[in-house]
Order: sequence, then structure tokens, then C-alpha cells
Amino acid sequence: MGSRWSSLERKLRQQHGDETRIAGVDEVGRGPLAGPVVACAAIMPAASVRRAIVGVDDSKQLPPEERERLAARIRRDALAIGLGAASVREIDTYNIYHASTRAMRRALARLALAPDHVLIDGLPIKSLGIPHTAVVNGDARCYAIACASIVAKVTRDALMRRLARRYEAYGWDHNCGYATRDHIAVLEVLGATPHHRTSFRVKQLELDLGTVLMGDAEAADQMAGVAPLSG
Repeated sequence: MGSRWSSLERKLRQQHGDETRIAGVDEVGRGPLAGPVVACAAIMPAASVRRAIVGVDDSKQLPPEERERLAARIRRDALAIGLGAASVREIDTYNIYHASTRAMRRALARLALAPDHVLIDGLPIKSLGIPHTAVVNGDARCYAIACASIVAKVTRDALMRRLARRYEAYGWDHNCGYATRDHIAVLEVLGATPHHRTSFRVKQLELDLGTVLMGDAEAADQMAGVAPLSG
């Protein structure tokens, strides 16, 4: 693994061997007004077995076409991929923090191989129920977390595009449910769909649009009302 990445994964393999299964975990969709939160757990091969995929980065820093290309390559190279989600109902019932934790637990449970170590983006999560190491800005520092971030982002974006065919007016094919100007304008006219987060919609519409609307739809993640766990 190149110097582009944190030494954490290298140290784990030096201590426990190249066969060590390191699962990187990340989630996307904490900030949108609509749609589920989606998590991915990815176990990637050691660099001595297969070189790190060139171009892998924090999913938020990549253009959509590059994310799609990299996600396909990550799926081919990964030893195991697990995906999990938490629904809008769960988000409104338990709050986005706990819903995100549920999605991450589900992603880990769906790995075909049991990981020896789990790395997550952000801060430690006591309710995760699985021993793990938390890495602040992990999607930009740890290879396995970055891979998980890309697959989670591509998966959620594809889901929102499918939903957009049923709810064309809301622009989910390009805003992915985030609080963009066009999305909020349609919400004010047509109201919410069953896929909108009631708790988020009330909070977001109370905010000053000049603060919320930052040009980039994904920037609305910062306005979700909780400290971001990932991209």
C-alpha cells in the first residue's frame, strides 16, 4: 500500500500477517431530506497480494463517473463486500446517528468473511456492538474505509435514481435527496413523499436557505444537526 494511505492498515498487517482481514466501514446519506442511509463494509486484499486501486479516495472528492468505475473495480478486487441500510422510518424513529449505526451493523453482518479488525470512519460508536478502531477522516486516510465509502455512495445514488423515476419532480436523479434549492422548492409546493424524512424536513425548512444552500448538494450533510460520521 502506497504512502497515500495511513500507516494503520500496514501496522495491523505487520503485527498479524498479510492474511489479516481488515474491514473498512463507512456510510453515506446522513444529511439528505429523503432516502435511506446506506453503509458498506469492505475487506480488501493486502498490498502484497494486490496493489491498492489507483484513484481510490474519499467518495465525496470523486466525480460520479469515476466513483462508478472505481466501485466496479473494488467489487472485483474485494475479498468480501457487505451492504446495509436503514430506512426513513428508522431514521425518524431512532434519529440519524442510531439509524446509521444500524446500517453499519447490517453491512458487517453481511460480509461473507468474518473480519479480524474493523476500521470505521469518524469517532468510536459504543452501540455498534463490535470491537473497532475509529479513524477521524478515515475515508480520506484508510484504504479499506475509502473503498467502502465509494461502494456505499454508488449504491445509494443508484437507489435514489430509481426512486426518481417514480417521483420525477423532486430531482433525486441529480440531488440524491439532499437539500438543494430545487428540492426544497418542490417540497414547499407538493409536500413530502413517503421517502422523505419527516424529522429532517421540519428541521431543514426552519433553517435559513442562505445557510443551507451551499451549491454542492453533498455539502448539506454538514447541516444535518449531528456531527458527521462520514461522507
